[in-house]
Amino acid sequence: MDNKPILLNSVQMARFVARGSLRLDAVVPADLNAEGLGILAQGVPPVRYGTPLSQAYTPDSFTARLLAIPQVEGALRSLVGPEPLVDHHAVHIREPRCGDAQPLHADAIIDVRPDAFDVQLMYYPQAVTLEMGGTLSVPGSHLRRTNETDTGRYQNLRGQDRLVCPAGTVVFLHHGIWHGGRRNDSDTTRYMFKIRFNPTVRQRLLWDTSDLNDPRVRSELGIAFPWYEQATGRLEFYNRALLWRELTGDPDFDLDHWVTRVSNRPQEATS
Repeated sequence: MDNKPILLNSVQMARFVARGSLRLDAVVPADLNAEGLGILAQGVPPVRYGTPLSQAYTPDSFTARLLAIPQVEGALRSLVGPEPLVDHHAVHIREPRCGDAQPLHADAIIDVRPDAFDVQLMYYPQAVTLEMGGTLSVPGSHLRRTNETDTGRYQNLRGQDRLVCPAGTVVFLHHGIWHGGRRNDSDTTRYMFKIRFNPTVRQRLLWDTSDLNDPRVRSELGIAFPWYEQATGRLEFYNRALLWRELTGDPDFDLDHWVTRVSNRPQEATS
């Protein structure tokens, strides 16, 4: 059996850059999900901040085997490269008919890095129904700089995504995306396992770039979301173009000239 990592392609990377998230539905096999439910119920021992991934989890541990699934390993390598650091991990448990919805938030203070981002992996070992209160996120919110719970006063935004997924789904999030766990109104305990990764290499052309010139790449990067304001929403396209320039090393990439318009430097006229 070939366990080689399955890298993301350029269309998938563009989708992540535009949306701030990427879903891999049901990529974890049923037996590992069954084991995972027991492991998460017991708790996962903490890992010291900044531990290299290869040293964070023993090879036979549940977490190591989860991260070794080819689609999961390949997506992680495409987003943050080899040997990222483990920032932290956490098991989130929502008991049946219990708990309040989290306020909408980002998992970071204001992040001014234009050329790097952390990634959060969220693993769901069981099928999540709407009543179970899966993670809510706001597509395309990740590049708008906010400080943690600055967005907590917002209750619902047009186009928000309330997660409903099959068992064994893994979601990768840009650390800046606005999100929050919902209240569990079902009779089933809901589990989610989260790991945040810090890159240690430049996040440039780490994925399968064979389709870099596919027209669907630009289509993905140019998508708009319903909550965008008519004027301020244009800033999302500007920041998106800047990030794609960093990821690809293409200094001329643009979306409708948003970056080009503000990057020209007039020169002194010569006689």
